[in-house]
Amino acid sequence: MQKRKTIAITGASAGIGAAMARVCAARGYDLILIARREAPLAALAAELEAAHGIRAHVVTADLAEPDAARTLAAAVAERGLQVDGLVNNAGFSKTTGFLETDPEAQQAMIRVMLTVPVELSRLWLPGMKARGWGRVVNVASMAGFLQATGGDTLYGPIKSFLIKFSQGLWVENQGTGVNVSVVCPGYTYTEFHDVNGSREAVSAAYPKWMWLDAERVAREAWEAAEANRPRCIPGKRYQILSVVSKLLPDQMGLKTAASHARKLKRI
Repeated sequence: MQKRKTIAITGASAGIGAAMARVCAARGYDLILIARREAPLAALAAELEAAHGIRAHVVTADLAEPDAARTLAAAVAERGLQVDGLVNNAGFSKTTGFLETDPEAQQAMIRVMLTVPVELSRLWLPGMKARGWGRVVNVASMAGFLQATGGDTLYGPIKSFLIKFSQGLWVENQGTGVNVSVVCPGYTYTEFHDVNGSREAVSAAYPKWMWLDAERVAREAWEAAEANRPRCIPGKRYQILSVVSKLLPDQMGLKTAASHARKLKRI
């Protein structure tokens, strides 16, 4: 009997990460669920194993720690697990402004959302390529296409990097059996805005039609990965916005971004 492929998902305890786990489990993949909080991971693992007959392994890790990627890879290897696919989803943001945010928090944000995705890809991609099969999904954001804004100063630039990084990986892995895709959702209902303290502001600033649900984002992201499409933007409205954003002159785009930040009470 052919061994099931195993997909590692960071930030799997809630939101898009948990939704990705459900999508992959429903398609018959085993899972490595990674996050800081063990209890929600264990509950999700039990749910998915019971519903789909797959194996879901729980690995707790704080990806904000220095050398987190190597520590995580070593923990996975010690369990004898093979990583056939990787979903880089873990993330957070600080919305208090560049100078008002603690430098340690900024470094942690860069490690979780930029350094760790690069390092995990470098650690696990060679095995995927050698075996002739792999899936890499990087969770970016519409913020990666838009002009940078004040308040959450690092978030957009980090997501822009992740988009370009994913495109480069996609090009390099053509013909290898390794599919790479980056998903760029707009506003999505998750715990993300609760954790960074912006739930009330974003809910008041933007109407319901602008919001996506995590399950839709996860489903479309995995479909893009299976089809080896380099980029996925869930929702027609956001697909249109990504095109419009490229046509705006920088000054107009920055004014729009500043208005956006003021709506969210970030500047």
